[in-house]
Amino acid sequence: MSNRVCMWRRVAFSSGHRYWVEGLSAEENQRVFGKWASPFNHGHNYVLWVGVSGVPDAAQGMLVNIKEIDNLLKRRIVSLVDGRSLNDEVPELTGVPTTLENLAAWIGGAVRNELQPGLHLEGVRLYEKEDLWVELTPDSEAKMADRVVVCRQYEFAAAHRLHCAELGTEENLKLYGKCNHPAGHGHNYVLEIGVEGTPDPVTGMSVDLEELDRVVTERVLERYDHRNLDVDVPELQGRVTTSENVAIAIWRQLEGRVPGRLRRVRLFETARNAFEVEDWS
Repeated sequence: MSNRVCMWRRVAFSSGHRYWVEGLSAEENQRVFGKWASPFNHGHNYVLWVGVSGVPDAAQGMLVNIKEIDNLLKRRIVSLVDGRSLNDEVPELTGVPTTLENLAAWIGGAVRNELQPGLHLEGVRLYEKEDLWVELTPDSEAKMADRVVVCRQYEFAAAHRLHCAELGTEENLKLYGKCNHPAGHGHNYVLEIGVEGTPDPVTGMSVDLEELDRVVTERVLERYDHRNLDVDVPELQGRVTTSENVAIAIWRQLEGRVPGRLRRVRLFETARNAFEVEDWS
């Protein structure tokens, strides 16, 4: 068994930024950035998670003193961006589209360059909003932004009943419990979609969010929201509508249709349990 451990640390900061290239006309900016194009700043309360990994010290039992990571994040990241305009007041971001992808890549590079020997940057998760964030995992020490995954969160409400036609009444009740109630029951599902792409050199965006929203809305939300999964959703006909099967069905609805490469479907049935379908090949 490996003794390697990963630790994640959370910090937060507030910054302003804008999607606007000075050398382009208003029409060109609109065409490039869509509804986000504006010569004026808007702001976000960012939440940042940074993961570092390594082997804990045999005597102290610690991977790293958390205070050292806090000081590094405060000095190299938070002190430079908190309460600042990313476009105008952060030299490392001058002339760079201040997207989540580029901001996460800069943060990852800055942190990795100052980690003490023996520590490895495991990844960066940067939240712009609760329903929009990026996950960046360095595939090598030489290149920071090898794998950028844009994550988007959606919700839908649906009813179902867990019942296997191949089992008898008592067996179904024993297996599924109250979820086998003949009248069914409902959930407010939370759906997270992760899509990998390469940041565009002009926009800094790796995924067309409007197109992602359109596809998820058309292929999932409009088909599943306020529906009976056992009756109203063709791809679930004849299948027990467990969250495992629902997550697989959603994956099949989205694969090859979303912009970028589909990497993850994560489905929360309740706040206490979630089911994932992933492809990291």
